[in-house]
Amino acid sequence: MQAFELRDVSKPNALSLAQRPDPSPGPGEVLIQMRAASLNYRDLLVTEGLYPNMRLPLVPLSDGVGTVVAAGKDVSRVQPGDRVAGIFDQNWLSGSPPEIPLSLGGQIDGVLAQYVVLPQDGVVPVPPHLTDEEAATLPCAAVTAWNALMVHGALKPGSTVLVQGTGGVSLFALQFSRIAGARSIVITGSDAKQELALQLGAETVINYKKTPDWDDQLLALTNGRGVDYVIEIGGASTLARSINAVRKNGRINLVGLADSSCKCTT
Repeated sequence: MQAFELRDVSKPNALSLAQRPDPSPGPGEVLIQMRAASLNYRDLLVTEGLYPNMRLPLVPLSDGVGTVVAAGKDVSRVQPGDRVAGIFDQNWLSGSPPEIPLSLGGQIDGVLAQYVVLPQDGVVPVPPHLTDEEAATLPCAAVTAWNALMVHGALKPGSTVLVQGTGGVSLFALQFSRIAGARSIVITGSDAKQELALQLGAETVINYKKTPDWDDQLLALTNGRGVDYVIEIGGASTLARSINAVRKNGRINLVGLADSSCKCTT
């Protein structure tokens, strides 16, 4: 089979198309023929060597959808013909995160290949109403946003959510907020992306390049109270303003590190 490999993170454009032996599933494993994959900002960090516990050569990308074409012994959760996506951390099914995660396209090979073998517990069925391309965007960004707002945040109607930027996690957070009946405020540095955020349901969009003190404007928009939730993407360059903009007993979900001075450590 063919697969893309990352072999040297010290060089730009270091992905190479490689020929690998066709994989086969062992007990409790499934063989997936990949049909679509999506890119996350995290995948860029991987190519630059800014991800922990990497080993090379590495097949990149965590997010993808494919069809189960073969199942090993004792597989019962899925069967050949099912569309599935791999979960981001293959050894984190519940509870606290493992000390050393095994994330697809990070610590272990990802999905940018013709075929992938994963444990049956490491895949989930894909909703039938979604295309392969749509479903391939869900495992990392959508689950992160859902976990931040809906699982740990218990987002309620009428709440105010600050969404930083228009990346994958941010856009999913914006859409989940709208579905939940919350008020969304987006900050972005692009007029074009401002229009996109408004189309997706943002109540207000602030251009942080034109309004660098966006935290003060957020306080004004909330009558000095502050926002209930923050989807914090920037990291070191934005965290202080997020703290200023959130209300007392509000929630900041630190889920990104878009600031170029940050390095991924977990």
